[in-house]
Amino acid sequence: MSITLSDLLAAGGLELTRHGSAPLSPRPIQWVAVTELEDPSPFLGGGEVVLTTGLRHGSSAAQQRFVQSVERAGALGIGFGTGLSHASVPAPLLAEADRLGMPVFEVPYGTPFMALGKRVADSLSAQHVAQLHQLLSGHQVLAEALLSGKGLPRLLAQLSQLVEADVALFQYGAPVFATSDPDPSWRRIPVPTGMRDRCTLAIAEPSVQPDIIAYAQSLIGVELNNQAARRASSRAVTGQLLGDVVDGRLAGQDAAVRLQAAGIDPDLRQAVLLVEVASGQIRTLPALPLPTGFNGAPTALHENRLALVVPAADANGLAAELSAYLFGAGLTAKVGIGGSYTETAGLRWSYYEAREALRNGAAVNEPDRLNLTSLLMASRDVPLSDLAAEALDPLVAFDSRHGAQLIPTLDTYLLLNGSVAAVAADLGLHRNTVRYRLAQIAELTGYDPAVTADRVHLYLALNVRRLGS
Repeated sequence: MSITLSDLLAAGGLELTRHGSAPLSPRPIQWVAVTELEDPSPFLGGGEVVLTTGLRHGSSAAQQRFVQSVERAGALGIGFGTGLSHASVPAPLLAEADRLGMPVFEVPYGTPFMALGKRVADSLSAQHVAQLHQLLSGHQVLAEALLSGKGLPRLLAQLSQLVEADVALFQYGAPVFATSDPDPSWRRIPVPTGMRDRCTLAIAEPSVQPDIIAYAQSLIGVELNNQAARRASSRAVTGQLLGDVVDGRLAGQDAAVRLQAAGIDPDLRQAVLLVEVASGQIRTLPALPLPTGFNGAPTALHENRLALVVPAADANGLAAELSAYLFGAGLTAKVGIGGSYTETAGLRWSYYEAREALRNGAAVNEPDRLNLTSLLMASRDVPLSDLAAEALDPLVAFDSRHGAQLIPTLDTYLLLNGSVAAVAADLGLHRNTVRYRLAQIAELTGYDPAVTADRVHLYLALNVRRLGS
């Protein structure tokens, strides 16, 4: 193990004698340097014991300069070999060493300098071997913790014990695990995952075994990537199941059994949360980790949105927490909240409501009352695009050729509940002009905006056209 100057002086067989009153440093000796130079400081790195016979230090001034040089280099002590050029440790050298606080000891003629060097080298070698054993043991402990089936929490708990300090792991700025409340003063170490998730490992100070941290970083990175791959795969599978339920391809007992297998219990009152992000950020959704409050919540990817099925009573609170997390992660996101229902059909309605809520555009959007128009446009069984094109293409073509503004007139007419006067005021037209345009619309499409059934058809067509544009 590491050896200090006090240990060296006490070592048996060397017969070293301490001189002077300078205190001994508790720092471990880094090496033994043998020199007869008047100024050895350029060749010292600090932490050495410097051995000399004083061969070139005949004068008091030379002896003082030698001590000053050794002290300036950060050496821990001077070992003076007697019996060759000096019968004893020179008094001027010892006085200067006491003045500068540099310990001095005598090495008798019968003790070769090599014996001191070997003693320190053996100690350093033993220390290195012990560190390697400790490091390998730490590697084994961390690897076994990760493979124990308890994942990152177990690994990080073991790491905390190895470094004798609290640790915490963050992804997207949110804590994944912590052995105690993290403090801003903790040392932050980036963990490369390749996912741009701003993953950091925080360690309280002081800590020990810094070499084990690098190995922990690599294990954490590997595990986080494995978790991301599992999340993406699971969300794709559950997303297919959710799509089948939402689109009406799967219902009844078959749906209930498959949902149960995916962790969604149709007998419980649950709500759907839908996350919609900017188009350039959609690729983050499959593997996006979630805050700890969502542990165990089934998640799915459907229609480029992340769906979460949560207990109905907690839906609003979890939606707010999720929104704050997404903002902190740097995502431009909206969260839609679905209604509270049970059974397979309830999951379907909740999804529709969450999707409809997203149209409000806020960071967190509570469910509105579903209307027949929204449900009809949500159906994949109705050829809405074809119906919309059949009704509106003649108007689009006519507007393109003549600049007649029939589409804007129709849109305003429906928005203002069929009031010719209101349309004329809004568009700055004469009422007869509005009536003339409405007659043209009826003639070109075969649908009369003044007839309720035709008006509904044209209203749906315009909505479908807006969604598709």
